[in-house]
Amino acid sequence: MRNRIFLSLLLVYTAAMTHATDYTTYVNPFIGTQTDETGALSGSTFPGATMPQGMVQLSPETENYVTWDPCCGYDYNKDKIFGFTHTHLSGTGCTDLIDISLMPLTENITPEQLKKGEFPQTFSHDSESARPGYYMVLLQESGVKVELSATIRTGIHHYSFPSGKPQTVVLDLDRSTFRGEAYYTGRRAYQIIQSQIRIVDDYTIEGYRMITGWAKLRKVYFRVEFSRPIKNHLIMDGERNYGKSDIANGRSLRSALSFNTQEGNDLMIRVSISPVDIEGARRNMKAEAQSWDFDFYTRKAHDAWQKELGRIDIEGTEEQKIIFYTGLYHVFIQPNTMSDVDGRYMDTNYEIKQMPDRQTYHSTFSLWDTFRAAHPLYYLLAPDIAAQFVKDMVIHYNTYGYLPIWDLWGQDNYCMIGNHAIPVLSYAILADIPEFDKEAAFQAMLMSSKRSHLNSPFEIWEKYGYMPQNLQNNSVSITLEQAFDDWCVAAAAKKLGYITDYEHFLKRSEYYRNLFDPSIGFFRPKDENGQWIEPFDPLSYEQPCFIEGNAWQYLWFVPQNPEGLIELLGGEREFIKKLDENFSLTATSGETNGNASGFIGQYAHGNEPSHHTVYLYNFVGKPECTQELVDQVRSSFYRASPCGYAGNDDCGQMSAWYIFSSLGLYPFNAGSAEYVIGTPLFKKATIHLTNGKDFTILAPNKTEKKIHVKRVILNDKPIMNLKLTHQQIITGGTLSFTMK
Repeated sequence: MRNRIFLSLLLVYTAAMTHATDYTTYVNPFIGTQTDETGALSGSTFPGATMPQGMVQLSPETENYVTWDPCCGYDYNKDKIFGFTHTHLSGTGCTDLIDISLMPLTENITPEQLKKGEFPQTFSHDSESARPGYYMVLLQESGVKVELSATIRTGIHHYSFPSGKPQTVVLDLDRSTFRGEAYYTGRRAYQIIQSQIRIVDDYTIEGYRMITGWAKLRKVYFRVEFSRPIKNHLIMDGERNYGKSDIANGRSLRSALSFNTQEGNDLMIRVSISPVDIEGARRNMKAEAQSWDFDFYTRKAHDAWQKELGRIDIEGTEEQKIIFYTGLYHVFIQPNTMSDVDGRYMDTNYEIKQMPDRQTYHSTFSLWDTFRAAHPLYYLLAPDIAAQFVKDMVIHYNTYGYLPIWDLWGQDNYCMIGNHAIPVLSYAILADIPEFDKEAAFQAMLMSSKRSHLNSPFEIWEKYGYMPQNLQNNSVSITLEQAFDDWCVAAAAKKLGYITDYEHFLKRSEYYRNLFDPSIGFFRPKDENGQWIEPFDPLSYEQPCFIEGNAWQYLWFVPQNPEGLIELLGGEREFIKKLDENFSLTATSGETNGNASGFIGQYAHGNEPSHHTVYLYNFVGKPECTQELVDQVRSSFYRASPCGYAGNDDCGQMSAWYIFSSLGLYPFNAGSAEYVIGTPLFKKATIHLTNGKDFTILAPNKTEKKIHVKRVILNDKPIMNLKLTHQQIITGGTLSFTMK
């Protein structure tokens, strides 16, 4: 009997071990941190330590001031580090944040050195490593080993100093972003309005800085705690020496802090931040970071990431798993927590508000990018978190007047065009995502589509049925994108029974037709009199009627009505001819836009307007062409190496495209809560749904060469139209592909 019990326990243990996967081992945070020799591959991601949706992203800076490329502050091609800062953006095309810099040194810092504020140290990738929630590097000049980890709102530093050398840490509140002369004639893009350093006691520093840049007037409060007492300190504000004063106010503050070498070589530092006030930073520290055990934090970070990454299981090669799980990691880095542990946050009116039941308020909504695939992925994998994002956007609407365009640090930087919070909300309404107020969300969508603002003058939109270029810049891009947003409003209105609104916005969703020129087969700009604006070059990226693209890339942006686009282009035969040309025409005209990369003909996978285009062949009876292109994009523009993306990852959108497209489906119309079928990369993938069910995708005869789909069966029933709904997926079951 004893032997039988032992055998049973052994079998249970063996089964558990067999299925126990440490998903974090497949994450390489260096993917997307390097440009190749042509400059074409750059994810603009950072390798440092962070938690899922963390407020803190603690990572090194390889430039004295962060520039446009890369915007995240870290370039794998560089060999110097200037400091370790606590906030970053992942994969964006504009730069900001880079708050509260620390740098360990093994020298006594003079006032002249501190005034200059540059302490670069060389490093080698051979002495650098990273994994989710952990970063390590050896600084060569000082010999200091730096290890970093993080909680949601606190950065954790562990410095190992060499024996017998001075131990100094520089706290720099003047480090941030800088845009080059082409954009700001050599001036700093940011401006520090005010900052403060306060020595609270021998172990503690508090302070803040108020700064304006890409995001308007950000407030960052901080508390720093050291594991050993500060021996001496020096504070400078530019040329002004505060000496040993315990408090300093200024706009260029830095402090050099020295520690007694007789007390050991290890120094731990905890840095909590808050967007609300100093008390918020104190509470965040107390709630999240009371231990001096560095390994405690790395274990907590590991477990948090293990939970998120474990939402999907795949069977693939080592390289495929690294690309896939690193992509999933990059998706879940943001949107970022923007409320303190007590639920307080700063709203768009700069008033301190309280989230009900201490819910988490989020920011960093790169919506022009992430509405396409990242947000649909949140809805499938983490609908509770995605529902909170919807609530956060409605909160933004209530104080700002319309839904967020590009929300950063709780403020709208108003970057890009359209209002693509709208498709995010329409997906939630159409998919019946629980735990948010559908009526409130719809009213926010409705008013955000009626109330004119900078790039959306709706009185012009309603009057002309398009955006005239002489009245609105980027007119063609805005016309196409606004028509899509209007379809999303119409779809949500129909779902909720608002028939008048449905009919009105459905009509507006067809306004794209008014800028189509059948004589040349492109969307092009008109003036207010309905005249085509000349000259017009479909290959040019320098025409102000488009944003981050040319006429070829924007020709296909009618995801709400591909059948209507097929009709405009003359029917299926002519449509296929034009689409074939899109993927074969390599001609250029002048300079390509810096955001355009990852080319297959005119298709540019390195930027978002092209992302759905490979799936258009599904709508004209040629899914094999879609399958071939999906496979080509997956294999050509994603790598398990630092230069692993064909363009900015844009807060996880580039990664989300790969995740969906390797599973064999894609949210072609991202506001519809529907998916089109592509071609799977894996023999088996399982989505572990939050309702306790699994959605398993099988392709048992899949090989590297078998990319074409012979048939698709969902729960023993064939799928004839190559479409799936959100509801079909979350019901669970099995999607089976037979490959040929």
